Amino acid sequence: MNENVRLTAWVRGHVQGVGFRWFTRANALRIGDLIGFASNLSDGRVQVVAEGPRPGCEQLLDWLRTGDTPGRVEGVTEIWDTPKGGYDGFEIR
Repeated sequence: MNENVRLTAWVRGHVQGVGFRWFTRANALRIGDLIGFASNLSDGRVQVVAEGPRPGCEQLLDWLRTGDTPGRVEGVTEIWDTPKGGYDGFEIR
């Protein structure tokens, strides 16, 4: 099934100041058909919101968890929802 979904992920670890958001955006664009954003939070986490086909969102989530990211990921918490829209591409905030 190729339904559209909304993934919100909070990434913990040493993920700010290391290019993490840039690489997240680059991977979302590489996967294709994803819109959303990556944003630094004041507590040191990065929030990633991606909307698009479920397989693409799952692929992005897998990448966030692999450790093949800038910095050091200590954990990822995610929730799944229905898409809300309103994004123009995938941006860094």
